Amino acid sequence: MGGIDKLFAPLGGKPALARVLDAFTSCDKVGQIVVVVSEKNLERCRKLIAKEGWSKPIEVCAGGKRRQDSVAAGLKKLNDCRWVVIHDGARPLVTKELIEGGLKAAQETGAAVAAVPVTDTIKIAGEDRIVHQTPPRQNLWAVQTPQVFRFDIIARAYERAEDEVTDDASLVERSGHKVKLYTGSYDNIKITSPDDLALAEVLSKKRER
Repeated sequence: MGGIDKLFAPLGGKPALARVLDAFTSCDKVGQIVVVVSEKNLERCRKLIAKEGWSKPIEVCAGGKRRQDSVAAGLKKLNDCRWVVIHDGARPLVTKELIEGGLKAAQETGAAVAAVPVTDTIKIAGEDRIVHQTPPRQNLWAVQTPQVFRFDIIARAYERAEDEVTDDASLVERSGHKVKLYTGSYDNIKITSPDDLALAEVLSKKRER
């Protein structure tokens, strides 16, 4: 990102994180919000929350070295909670509908993640970049967030977590629990580069129109 903190990158006149919190505070089914950020961003995040004045309680806490350490820290801050919606702050175009869709889908198995069908052909290759396999595209999904879990399921998964994982559903899968995919959105992009931020700006303006 060329030194830009993607959580606070300007998007449509607001920091990206503010757009995420707009979606979650607008969802009637969300009662408590915990924002997990790096130590250096704690005060900056608290100032943003104070400035925007959202009506729902929002707590800020420091994360850890790994993604799962940060999520575990956030889980410890939740009070009397049956369902947990975990979302990546670098996906600022999340909507209330995506959040509610995840909560509905999770009723079936206790765990559901947003995902979209893969549109490109995927090749599996070794370190030498020689293709080993071309899996059927119709069976491939690109996983996003929100990821929704019954609290007891995700809490147990994190108690057993040892190896590093890239998403919360992987931990739940390893514990032998079924995870349901529900339809995400191709607009629900993750900001990892300046090009992603430019695309998010275009998508945001398109949505406003």
